[in-house]
Amino acid sequence: MGIESSCDETGVGIVRGTELLAHALSSSMDEHVRFGGIVPEVASRAHLEAMVPTLQQAYAESGVRVQDVDAIAVTSGPGLTGALLVGVAAAKALALAHDKPLYGVNHLAAHVAVDQLEHGRFDRRVAALLVSGGHTELLLVDDISSDITLLGQTIDDAAGEAFDKVARLLDLPYPGGPHIDRVAREGDPTAIAFPRGLTHGRDRDRYRYDFSFSGLKSAVSRHVQHERRMGRAVPVNDIAASFQDAVCDVLTAKAVAACRDHDIDTLIVGGGVAANSRLRAMVEERAAAAGIEVRVPRMGLCTDNGAMVAALGAEVVRRGLPPSSLDLPVDSGMPVTQVVAA
Repeated sequence: MGIESSCDETGVGIVRGTELLAHALSSSMDEHVRFGGIVPEVASRAHLEAMVPTLQQAYAESGVRVQDVDAIAVTSGPGLTGALLVGVAAAKALALAHDKPLYGVNHLAAHVAVDQLEHGRFDRRVAALLVSGGHTELLLVDDISSDITLLGQTIDDAAGEAFDKVARLLDLPYPGGPHIDRVAREGDPTAIAFPRGLTHGRDRDRYRYDFSFSGLKSAVSRHVQHERRMGRAVPVNDIAASFQDAVCDVLTAKAVAACRDHDIDTLIVGGGVAANSRLRAMVEERAAAAGIEVRVPRMGLCTDNGAMVAALGAEVVRRGLPPSSLDLPVDSGMPVTQVVAA
């Protein structure tokens, strides 16, 4: 059983090997909309209210009770400290009450592991592109349970964060990603030549696998301000399409480059932004041209959920790794190279 509470979704998943038995989810997203972003205290209180009902939903879906599971996995980091504490406290209580081994696992590694529920195990080296509101990383995965190397990451805004900020500039609702994706379908992605950060000259060589979206966000802001100063209507569709194309261009180019450089033939894409239609299309096209297989979980498994935590937990148990202690702490900055907490 896997429990997820790192941000605004309370998730409980139950898996048997790579078979998904239950995928229960409760989101507090609607409570954050009026603030234009995640409020940690609101998220923590929502987890407290949703934890027991979400557990009960998972039991009902799977026909499995906590007494029947072999182990309990829980996200212990990275994430919002208060939110993580709710999930970890629940997992500890269940593990202690039912004498089950407890595994504190890494949220980012879980985003990679969830693909195994869709496409089967990857028993070879793969690359992973993780793209969400708080994280943008390129990973080299030799063993999902114990051996992950960080190749590159964002040095400022994460991609999802940039989507939210640009959506605000365009007067689109929060969260920005789905709304930009929607209006971009009616726009011209070549209408505005927005910058591609860290892809030219010395920056490209120095930050080969790293990302930067703050300059892109600023370029969008300047363009919107210019249109308004000129007394023109802001071309929301074209700006959204051009911005989205710039983000996806950088993400996919660096991911394919990482695969080529490390002689990898499989790329896994995960995280909430993996639901973006343009990202999916562009990575499929570029990877196919390079002879690389792309594995992307279905939409419901891209965002934070308990199934991904259960999937990683199942792999950790299968490999015989020792469980975490019952005084397991949370770690809001848990590095992706640490798959299981001690």
